[in-house]
Amino acid sequence: MGRKRSSPASVVFGWLENKSMKVKIFLGALLSLFSLVGLKLTVKDHNHFFVASEAIHAAGILVLIYKLATQKTCSGLSLKTQELTAIFLAVRLFCSTIMEGDIHTVLDFTSLIFTIWVIYMIRFKLKSTYIKELDNFPLYYVIVPAAILAILVHPYTTHFRIGRVLWAFGGYLEAVSVLPQLRMMQNAKMIEPFTAHYVFALGISRFFSCAHWIIRIYETGGKYLYLFGNGYFWFLAAFLSEMVQTFILADFCYYYIKSFMEGQLIMRMPV
Repeated sequence: MGRKRSSPASVVFGWLENKSMKVKIFLGALLSLFSLVGLKLTVKDHNHFFVASEAIHAAGILVLIYKLATQKTCSGLSLKTQELTAIFLAVRLFCSTIMEGDIHTVLDFTSLIFTIWVIYMIRFKLKSTYIKELDNFPLYYVIVPAAILAILVHPYTTHFRIGRVLWAFGGYLEAVSVLPQLRMMQNAKMIEPFTAHYVFALGISRFFSCAHWIIRIYETGGKYLYLFGNGYFWFLAAFLSEMVQTFILADFCYYYIKSFMEGQLIMRMPV
């Protein structure tokens, strides 16, 4: 019998494994740059990036609903990430309702309903399968700093101040809401498929949102960061929040794609 041939994807990932972190970062940045150029050339209305981001987030939550409904277990899911998600979605829905009232409001409402259902299943119906000991990220580590930063840096528009502060709080909290889930996966060392699909969907969602900011900044020569507020740094802070969440998820997305291309059903987190 002949020796089993490796797939091209396995060869590529095997080659990457032997490269230094600097080379991996450079290649990742290069791939992101090509993706951004492709998006800029093909998508004319940049608002579509935000719509795609929110739709993919909702799709990721649907993956969790499917897991909970069919497998009757919430093992591997972080309740704290879901609670943070519900908080920033509720805040954003409130602000969106009074400030915009468009497709974003509908998508946020849908995602919030899905998330509340997931929280209900984890807290009550599937409580016996929830591994609380591994879900040990303190929520005040992210809620308190997000609230303080929102009070200090928020959009300066014609809307009332509490709404502007809440809008900023929701954006900052969203940027770090996935940290409890990542911490739980690191504690567990192993990640089952549906949880991995959900976190990967969050990564793709953040990429589209971040793409909107980068392309708008490029097209305005950096002026987009300071359009509102007469020198206040809301847009800059919001952009940095998007970048933070994108970088937080980038490493996971790399290992997700690697595991998927190699046909592994269970992901193993790197030490």
